[in-house]
Amino acid sequence: MLKKPVLIWELSGTFFLIIVGSLLHFAFDWSNRLPIIGVISAVNESVWEHLKLGFWSLTLFSLIEYWYVKNKTNNFLLAKGLGILTLQGFILLVFYTYSMFSSKEILAIDIASYILGCALCQLVSYMILTRTNMKKMLNRLGLVLILIHAALLITFTFAPPKLPIFQDPHSLSYGIEWKTQ
Repeated sequence: MLKKPVLIWELSGTFFLIIVGSLLHFAFDWSNRLPIIGVISAVNESVWEHLKLGFWSLTLFSLIEYWYVKNKTNNFLLAKGLGILTLQGFILLVFYTYSMFSSKEILAIDIASYILGCALCQLVSYMILTRTNMKKMLNRLGLVLILIHAALLITFTFAPPKLPIFQDPHSLSYGIEWKTQ
């Protein structure tokens, strides 16, 4: 297995996730609030909606990366599935930890947790990609994690549970609000 090309891809992926994820933060408003764009971008300022930024930027990067590293790595789907769980778990851990001590959002911490989470995501991915080939069942588990995660992100954009993680702290709205006339 060639580790150096994989390392270069994973380091590049960190920057890709940071840049594309940051752009996805604004894409819904830039699109004049098109629901189809809301599927992949944050539609409000809830914690849940911000999890899309890392997920969809990693998904896009992974689709590109796969064609260049598929013969140089092992466990691709498992690596990406566990990578995204690491990113999102880190963001949630940091946010809910500092929220216990602060009654307001701290943008600098939120941005820093996203950037560090992207780096951790790619580190976990690299470690799994460069391991010896694991059981196929584990790789399939990675695909299942990714597909379930995508389904939940999409579903809860349009039909979020009325829980704090889904609520925009400023407008108090949830997901995409459908206006009926």
